[in-house]
Amino acid sequence: MARARKQYPKLKVEVEADNLAQVEQAVAAGADFILLDNMTPADLRRAVEFVAGRAKTEASGGVNLSTVRQIAESGVDFISAGALTHSAPAVDIGLDFEM
Repeated sequence: MARARKQYPKLKVEVEADNLAQVEQAVAAGADFILLDNMTPADLRRAVEFVAGRAKTEASGGVNLSTVRQIAESGVDFISAGALTHSAPAVDIGLDFEM
């Protein structure tokens, strides 16, 4: 991360973490955003407490209408829901030009 920051000092860096040890590493490395992937609400709360504002936190994975409130109550800054795109039906649209 230090090399990227040296070359691109204005670049924001997001690190994905799927456990608390990785969250600690991301904070130590100076990540701007930490994507908390597939963590339980209890682990999300612990991660948010550990990060303590040193980075923005984003919860991802397992987000649906029955879990989103509990995830939000963990204190994360952002919630991403892949189901919005993973479950969307595909549409094949073509545009043909004739000259």
